Parts: sequence; C-alpha cells; structure tokens
Amino acid sequence: MGLEQLMPIIIIAIIIIVLAILLTFIPVMLWISALAAGVKVGIFTLVGMRLRRVVPARVINPLIKAHKAGLNVTTNQLESHYLAGGNVDRVVNALIAAHRANIELSFERTAAIDLAGRDVLEAVGMSVNPKVIETPFIAGIAMDGIEVKAKARITVRANIDRLVGGAGEETVIARVGEGVVSTIGSSEAHTAVLENPDSISHNVLGRGLDSGTAFEILSIDIADVDIGKNIGAILQTDQAEADKNIAQAKAEERRAMAVAQEQEMVARVEEMRAKVVEAEADVPRALAEALRSGNMGVMDYMNYKNIDADTDMRDTIGKLTQDNEENDDNNNNQ
Repeated sequence: MGLEQLMPIIIIAIIIIVLAILLTFIPVMLWISALAAGVKVGIFTLVGMRLRRVVPARVINPLIKAHKAGLNVTTNQLESHYLAGGNVDRVVNALIAAHRANIELSFERTAAIDLAGRDVLEAVGMSVNPKVIETPFIAGIAMDGIEVKAKARITVRANIDRLVGGAGEETVIARVGEGVVSTIGSSEAHTAVLENPDSISHNVLGRGLDSGTAFEILSIDIADVDIGKNIGAILQTDQAEADKNIAQAKAEERRAMAVAQEQEMVARVEEMRAKVVEAEADVPRALAEALRSGNMGVMDYMNYKNIDADTDMRDTIGKLTQDNEENDDNNNNQ
C-alpha cells in the first residue's frame, strides 16, 4: 500500500484525535444540558472555566438547579464563589430551601456564611425546624448547703443575620449552665427548686442569653432534677477536722516546749550538783590545810564531824518519813 493510499487514513485518524481532545477539553455534553434546561451558557464560557482551572460541572449543574427553582443567580457569582474555596452546590441548595420557606436570604450573605465555615444549609433548615440542645447535668448549691443537679433542654432557632461572627452552641450551653447555677444558688432551700423547677427556666430565659450568638433561644425546659451531696455538712466536717488538727498541733507545740523547759531545768540541776560535788571535794583539802596552818584545832574538827553526822541522820530520817507518807497515800488510793 502506497503513501498516497495511506494519507486519507492518517488524516482521518488525526481528525479523530483532535476531536477527542477538543471534546475532552470542551464539555459539549454539559453545554447541551444547560441549553436543554434553558440556561444560556456560551461554549467559550465553558472553555474559559477550563482555562481558569474551574470544573465546569461544579458551576453549571448548580446553575441549572437554581434556574429551575426560579432563583436569579449568575454564572459569574457561582464561579467566583468556587474560586474563593466555597461549596457552590451547598450554597445553591441553601438558597432554594430559604426561597421555599419564604426566608429572605441573598446570595452574598449565603456565600459569606459558607466561606465563614458554617453549614449554611443546616442553618436554613434550623431556621425552619428548631433544634433541641440538651445540656449535661449542671450542679448548683442551694443556700441550705444541698447540691442540686439539673439537666436542661434548650430549643434554639438559627439566626441567619448573626451566623457570621455569632457564637456557637458551646456558648449557649455555657450561658444556660451559668444561669442554672445562679438560680439554684439563690434559692433558700433545695426543696424550693424541687417544688418549682420551672423557676429555673423562667429565670434563665429572661436573661437574654442568646445575645451575640448565632441562635435565637425559643424555650428552656428542665428535663431532670436530682439531689446531690450535702456540701454544707461536708464543709463543716472538713472545717472541724482542720480545727482539730490545728489544736493538736498547738498542743504538741506546748508539750515540746514543756519538755524542752524540763530538760533545761534538769541540766541546770545537774550543773548545780556538779558544782556542789566539786565544792564538797574541796572541803577535806580545806580542813587539812586549816589543821596544818593551825587555824582549826582538833576539837573544832570533832565538832565539825558531829555536825556532819547529825545532818546525815536528819536527812535519813526525813527520807524515811517521806517514803512512809507516800506509801500511806498509795494505800488510801487503792
């Protein structure tokens, strides 16, 4: 087969390849679907999306959906939101839901809510169907010292105008918890809370807790109320234990001081005894020196010994008398 015979086949193959590339780059089927749905989109607009690295289906399909729902949304709005990193399909679904529910919601606000990280479709659904938030058990202490635990159910509705920059569910739960604790704490007795649990909801609801949040609080209902510990009695017991420990510490301190003083007195007595023994040891030497020097005679020495013997006898008699008195006292006590 010659070159002249192969040329038509090569040309046809080149044409097929070129058409395949063009059909891959240009979403012809998507363009046909848009025209069939009544959405006027130029083929070069789709090519421009490809060049701007925009997936045409992510823009055209939501545009068809919005057009069928009767919304006035342009291709440029959806494409710019896509390029900003938003979820175009979710924004369009939120606009359709708001339109069906007769909620005034513009595309700019919807796009801003989506870019802020909020689920705008869920927010619109919450505006139509309020959401119930259940808090954990919140403990408060009444004036009589009894702990009261309450669980609340908060019915909220999304506030579209405050979704951007408004506080979330955690803030609402924290504020309600603060109000419950304050209401229980201001009650004179825990029985008053048990008898009228609705007083908690009325008091908390009147505080305007939804200020600055992305929600509107419709109602606060007390689901359950339980009795906790007797905190007042526990605190009194702890205080009594602390006072006892302080008293014991002070008594131990006084005892230690008394022991120290006693030991000091014993040391002083021992010191005095040592001095007496030392002085008694000097007496014989002094007597001998007096005898040698002639300052004391033999009769003087004999008189000294008699006086010393008499003193020892008196000490012995005194000790015996003291021992007998102690024995008598012990017998009487028995």
